[in-house]
Amino acid sequence: MSANAEKRRLAEDHAREKHWKRWGPYLAERQWATVREDYSADGNCWDYFPHDHARSRAYRWGEDGLLGFSDHRARICFGLALWNERDPILKERLFGLTGPQGNHGEDVKENYYYLDSTPTHSHVRMLYKYPQAEYPYARLIEENRARSREQGEFELEHTGAFDESRYFDVFAEYAKASPNDLLIEISVANRGPEPARIHVLPQLWLRNTWAWGRSGESYPARGEIRDDGGALACVHPELGRFRMELAPGPQGAPDLLFTENETNTERLYGSPNKTAFVKDAFHERVVHGREDAVNPARAGSKAAAWYRLELAAGESATLRMRLSAESERSADALGAGFAAAFDARRREADAFYDDLLPGRVTAEERRVARQGYAGLLCSKQFYHLIAEHWLEGDPAQPPPPSARRRGRNSDWRHLYLRDVLSMPDKWEYPWFAAWDLATHMIPFAKVDPHFAKEQLQLLLREWYLHPNGQLPAYEFSFSDVNAPLHAWAAWRVYKIEAPAGKRDRAFLASVFQKLLLNFTWWVNRKDPHGDNLFGGGFLGLDNIGVFDRSQPLPTGGHLEQADGTAWMAFFSATMLAIALELAQEEPIYEDMASKFFEHFVAIVDAMNTRHGDGLWDEQDGFYYDELHADGQEIPLRVRSMVGLLPLLAVEVLDDAQLAKTPGFRKRMEWFLRNRPELARHVTSRLEAGRRLHLLSIPDEQRLRRVLRYLLDEGEFLAPNGLRSLSRFHQHTPYVFWAGGAAHRVDYLPAESDSGLFGGNSNWRGPIWFPVNYLLVEALERFGHFYGDSLRVECPVGSGRALTLAEVARELAQRLSGIFRAGPDGARPWHRQSDLYRDDPHFRELNLFHEYFCAETGRGLGASHQTGWTALVVRLIEDLARNRAAKGR
Repeated sequence: MSANAEKRRLAEDHAREKHWKRWGPYLAERQWATVREDYSADGNCWDYFPHDHARSRAYRWGEDGLLGFSDHRARICFGLALWNERDPILKERLFGLTGPQGNHGEDVKENYYYLDSTPTHSHVRMLYKYPQAEYPYARLIEENRARSREQGEFELEHTGAFDESRYFDVFAEYAKASPNDLLIEISVANRGPEPARIHVLPQLWLRNTWAWGRSGESYPARGEIRDDGGALACVHPELGRFRMELAPGPQGAPDLLFTENETNTERLYGSPNKTAFVKDAFHERVVHGREDAVNPARAGSKAAAWYRLELAAGESATLRMRLSAESERSADALGAGFAAAFDARRREADAFYDDLLPGRVTAEERRVARQGYAGLLCSKQFYHLIAEHWLEGDPAQPPPPSARRRGRNSDWRHLYLRDVLSMPDKWEYPWFAAWDLATHMIPFAKVDPHFAKEQLQLLLREWYLHPNGQLPAYEFSFSDVNAPLHAWAAWRVYKIEAPAGKRDRAFLASVFQKLLLNFTWWVNRKDPHGDNLFGGGFLGLDNIGVFDRSQPLPTGGHLEQADGTAWMAFFSATMLAIALELAQEEPIYEDMASKFFEHFVAIVDAMNTRHGDGLWDEQDGFYYDELHADGQEIPLRVRSMVGLLPLLAVEVLDDAQLAKTPGFRKRMEWFLRNRPELARHVTSRLEAGRRLHLLSIPDEQRLRRVLRYLLDEGEFLAPNGLRSLSRFHQHTPYVFWAGGAAHRVDYLPAESDSGLFGGNSNWRGPIWFPVNYLLVEALERFGHFYGDSLRVECPVGSGRALTLAEVARELAQRLSGIFRAGPDGARPWHRQSDLYRDDPHFRELNLFHEYFCAETGRGLGASHQTGWTALVVRLIEDLARNRAAKGR
C-alpha cells in the first residue's frame, strides 16, 4: 500500500465513509479513585474507591485495563492480566499511590511506555515491564508514606524490582485489517538471567451499563460473551456480533474463563452477591486456584484466555488473537494474512511518519518524536459523566448522601459527557483539563488536524460550556479557572493545518462565536472593578503564588494578577487575529476586530500605567501581582513565571494584511490619531518597505529589562529551558506576613516541599513545557517585528548578542535537550537513573513528564503527561527545518 495509506484512512474517517477510529487505546489506565466514581458525602474519592476495590467492584462511568483497547464508548473492552506466580494480586491494571499516600501526591508506580501509534490507531504498540519478583505493593506505600516532602519519591526501580534484568517485557501490538477487524499480538520476553514462568490472560469484557436501574442510549442492556469452539463469541446490543479467535500458545490452546462484570458485594460489604460469578473471579481462579469462581457454563460478560508461558533466559514468545465484527471476519483469521496485515500496518506507520517529519530530523530526534506522538495519541480516553445522574445517584443503587446535591460540581448539572478526549495523563490525571487539552492540540494539529479541531469545538459545545460562558476546568472542580488558551489553540491549529490544504474558515468562525461567550464570562467575572486588571485565581499554576489563589485571601481584599491580566491581553490579541482572518472574506468581522484591538490596548494601558505604573515595578523592572487590602496596594515581589507571561500578549500587524480589511484599518487609524494616551502602546516601524505595527504589553525598554531576567542563568534561564521561579529566590526567599503568619516562597527546582495546591506539582522553580513553548512562540513574534534591530545578550554575561528569533531557537534547543542522549547515553529527564543508561532494554525508551527539574532536567510529577510535553516534538521539527534552511 502507498505511503499515504494512513492519510487515506484519516480522510475516510473524517468523511464518515469508514469509522477507522471506532477502536483505539481509549481504555482508562485508572478508573478507581476518580471523582466520577466517588459517591461519598465528603468528596474523598481516594478513600471511597481504593485500589483494593478495583478488582472486585464494577465501575459506574468507565473501565480501566492494562495495555488496553476498546471501542470509542468503551462498551467492549480488551486488556491484559498477568501473573508471575508470586504476586498476591492478578495484575489487571496499573498500581500507584493516591494523593494522600504519596509524599508528592498521586503517583503511578509502574513502568510502561507508548511506543508507536498512527492517528487512526491502525497500528499501535505499547510496552509494560513486569517484575519477576513479587510486586512490592506494601513497601511502595510504606516507604513513600514515611518520606517527607523534602525527599524524592520512592519508585519501583528503587525496590530492586528490575535488578539483574529480572523482569518481563510485555508488548501489546494492535493492527487493523478493517475498521472492526482488530489483529492483536502479545509478545513476552524474559529479560532475566534464568528461566521464568508467566501467566498471560488476554481479557475481553463488557462495560457494565445495565446494573444501575437506568435505560436510554447511555445504558444498553447486558450483552454476552461465550465459548464458541475455542473462540470467544461476543454479542453487544449496540455493536452487534463479534468474535475473538485465539491462536494456541507454546503449550497449546488456552483455557477459557468466564464470569460477570458485577461487584463482589460479599467481599467488599459482607452482603450476598447478586450473581454467582463476579468481577474478581479470574483473580480467585488464577492466584488462589478456586475453580468454582468461574462460570462452568462458559458464558458471561467478562472472559479471558489463560496462557501459561515458561521462558528461558532471553527467550520470547508471541500470542496472537483477532477480534472482528461478524461482517468483517476473515476466513483464515490467524493464517498467513494475519502476518501480512501486521507487516503492512507497520510499514504504513513508518511511511506516515517519514512523510510527516522534516528530513533534517536526526535518528535520535526521530525516536523521541515517534514516542512523543505515540504518547499523545495513546492518551485519548473515553470519558463519561452525566452530571445529573451522578448527583442524583441511580435507582438500583443505595441513594447517595444528600450533601452531594450541594457539593462538588453541583452547579454543572448540564454536563452530558460521553466522548473520547485527550487526557493530561491517563493514570495520574485521567480526566480532561481545559488548558491541558488546548496545548495538546498543537502537536495533534500536525498528526491529526481533524481530531484537533473536533476536540476544541467539543469543549465549546452546549453540553460542556456552562450557560454563563465558562469552560469546565477539570474534574475536581469544574468551576475552577484554567488559563484561557482555547482561542490560541484554535488559531494555531487553523494555521498549522493550512499548508496541507485550504484553510478551514468554517471551523475558525465556529469557535470564534463560542469564544465570544467565554471572553464575556472572563470580563464579567474576573475584572470585578472594571479597570481591565484581572484576577482568575488558580489559572493552572498551582502553588506559584504567595497564597492559594483559588481561596479567599488571608488578608482579605483581592489580587490583581499579572498572569490573569496577561492571559486576557493574550486572549484579546488572539481574538483580534482570528477576527482579521475571518474579515478578509466576511467584512462583518471587522467590527469585532476593532472591539478586540481596543480591548487589548485598554488592558495594556491598565497593566502599564494605571495609578502610575500599573502592575509594572519600575524599581525592579518586572511585572508583579498586586494585593489590594485595607486600602493599600502592595506588589508581591516574587520573580516568577507570573511576571514573564506578559510577554505572551504580542501580535504583529502589517499594512499588507490591513489592506484586506479596510474598515478595520480606518477605525484603527482613527483610534491612533484621536486616543494618543492609548496609541502610545502601539509601536510601528518600516521593515523591507512594509510598515509593521506591534501590539504588546511591554514596550521595547521594558521588554529589554524583562529579558535581562529571562536570559540570566542566575535567574530564569536554566540548562534545559526557563524556570518557573527565578533562582534568585534560592538565597533570597520572598516572605509576606499576614495575620501573624509568614507566607514564604522559596526556589524549589524539583518537587514541592508543601501541599499548597497541586499536591504532586510544583511551580516554584521547575521547567514546564506549556509556558516555555508559549514564550518561544512569543519571542518569535517579537523577532518578526524587531528583526536585527533588537539584539540582547544571551545568556546574560556571555557577550553573545542574539536577535529575539535566535533567542527563541536557543530556548527550543535547551528544551529539546531534555530528551537528547549525551555521550554516556544518559538523557537529562532520567539523569538519576542508572537503569535507563545501562539496561539496553530501557536505553531508548522515553517518558514525557509533567515538568522537569530546573537544575538537572530530571522528569518530575506525572510520568506520562505526553499531552503538553509532546510540544517538544514541535520544537524538534522546527529546529530541523531551521537546520535545513541554513543547509546544515
